[in-house]
Amino acid sequence: MSKEIEKNITDLFIIGGGINGCGIARDASGRGLSVTLAEMQDLGSATSSASTKLFHGGLRYLEYFEFRLVREALLEREVLLKSMPHISWPMRFVLPYQADMRFDSNTPTSRLLKIFMPWLNGRRPAWLIRLGLFIYDQLGIREMLPGTTALNLQTGPEGVPLQKRFQKAYEYSDCWIDDSRLVILNARDAVAHGAEIMTYTKVLSASRENGVWRIETMQSDTKARQTHFARMLVNAGGPWVGDIIKNKTKSIQSDSVRLVRGSHIVTRKIYDHDKAYFFQGSDGRIIFAIPYENDFTLIGTTDVDHSDPSIKPECTPDERAYLVNFANKYFSKGISDDDIVWTYSGVRPLYDNGTSSATAATRDYTLKVDMESGAPMLNIFGGKITTYRRLAENALEKIIPYFPETLAAWTANAALPGGDFPADGFDSLVENLKVNYTFLDDLWARRLVRSYGTEARQILGDAALAEDLGLNFGSNLTEREVVWSMKNEFARTAEDLVWRRSKLGLRLSEPQILKIESYMKQYLTRITPPKIAPLKKTRKAAG
Repeated sequence: MSKEIEKNITDLFIIGGGINGCGIARDASGRGLSVTLAEMQDLGSATSSASTKLFHGGLRYLEYFEFRLVREALLEREVLLKSMPHISWPMRFVLPYQADMRFDSNTPTSRLLKIFMPWLNGRRPAWLIRLGLFIYDQLGIREMLPGTTALNLQTGPEGVPLQKRFQKAYEYSDCWIDDSRLVILNARDAVAHGAEIMTYTKVLSASRENGVWRIETMQSDTKARQTHFARMLVNAGGPWVGDIIKNKTKSIQSDSVRLVRGSHIVTRKIYDHDKAYFFQGSDGRIIFAIPYENDFTLIGTTDVDHSDPSIKPECTPDERAYLVNFANKYFSKGISDDDIVWTYSGVRPLYDNGTSSATAATRDYTLKVDMESGAPMLNIFGGKITTYRRLAENALEKIIPYFPETLAAWTANAALPGGDFPADGFDSLVENLKVNYTFLDDLWARRLVRSYGTEARQILGDAALAEDLGLNFGSNLTEREVVWSMKNEFARTAEDLVWRRSKLGLRLSEPQILKIESYMKQYLTRITPPKIAPLKKTRKAAG
């Protein structure tokens, strides 16, 4: 190995800036490894910003006997709540029940019922639903989240938006998460620990040379090319994981990925309370209806095979109709296509375990190390956003043998940027912010704390008046916030800002968004993102 390579080599080169890539970058850099990450678009711009926005165990996965996956996800919920109380919070879910409801006959649970209780004919008795929820409660440790209760839909507010045929429901706990901001905060924490994050940087090729990886990249705007060297390659390409294996690295590894598209619709607000609904369909699918951004309702998701990661996922007319019709089997006041204000779709890169349907494909993750020709490559298949932190820890278990001086695991008790306040301290933080910045109304203050937590004060700074924050682009998105996001959160375009750093795209007009785009282009020609000094290594070596 030449002296030039030794000087510039990094321990890990990660391809992919979704939640898995950024989670691994954060964990690894915090353990003392040098890390470079390349993302060909914006961070979290593919699958990781197109989830159903939930930290959940996956109640329906119990039907498929995926107990390990469900338990790991349930155990993670409260770990994550404590480390990011600004972007995640508890949510109660209402599961309406009717005795004559029919369910998919192809799940393992259905097949067992068909053998031992054939008279049910596709139905689920109440005791079975309650047993599933009991198992759900018991598999995870709950300190903050209350357990399952029964609801009378005829007397409670939860029954008001539903059809009168639903008289009974069960209510259980899961959690909301701002998925896009989760990715950004993991990337920021990785940078704070010494990682290099390169957005809008495409990996052209990666090849093994003299026991190390040689990676060629190109910046999307300038077309500038750069050569990188790494001791280990991490393929966290999400939907492109298979393309990276076959075309970028020319690996002979035979594992494959199954691409499954999940689409969502966002409608005008359907109901007034703050709980979500869990709706079950006879086709084996479930959908959620979730309060969204104060004035909207989020409904999803679908499960449809997607042929090619290069084809941008979009909510098709059939998927829109499916979600509308599904919701209308439950809500008393039907919704129509005219009520939809936005749609989004993402592609889940699931490990191909040979199942016949997209719905039945496992949501568990698989980690495979390829040692072909010496230099190792770790390939990441699948995964749920709820288990991203545990996936990163398990990835480091695969990585540590090649780096024996790696420090110990640390992320379980570490707050993400802005999350350094008690899990029940959100309202206090909002009120204190309004006291210190009297020009903030409640909605504005809550949005800032939900996005930035304790770092909201860094954005507001010494402002005494709203005008001190510069231009107001609409919906109280100010010049100072835009600049802060460009300098600290990798934002490059208006789309990055209004659809991933926030969801203000739901409230801003097209001319307002174009004005933001113009401002950002002009500003980015004048700034260089600041270099952040690596943190000192203080944790013990692993093992």
